[in-house]
Amino acid sequence: MDTLQDYLDTITNTQHSARFTEIFAWIAAEFPALEARIAWNQPMFTDHGTYIIGFSDARDHINFSPEPQAVTPFADAITAAGYSMGKRIVRIPDSQPVDYELLRAIIEFNITDKADCQTFWRA
Repeated sequence: MDTLQDYLDTITNTQHSARFTEIFAWIAAEFPALEARIAWNQPMFTDHGTYIIGFSDARDHINFSPEPQAVTPFADAITAAGYSMGKRIVRIPDSQPVDYELLRAIIEFNITDKADCQTFWRA
């Protein structure tokens, strides 16, 4: 698997495939400097070689993972959006819309917070 399309081709749930397609197109339009890539069989976006956000598919939701340092500051907003979360992951239930303002805030936080980061993951 090398491209976002390769990943999309593996998703059998058409609703999820459509949601991922919409999210990936939105990220490309809003954050054109981010590089889309596949690693560990998951789609992710990086900035100057450092991880910003990744995605994965699940049975009744889709996940995004921005690293714990970008989940914690947004915990209240994540809950207010109707999403559940773990230390490293946020789950968007099939019944909830994608909160693009929240997604924007988390991506912007990571881009700014990791501007000087020279490693893939935070140290």
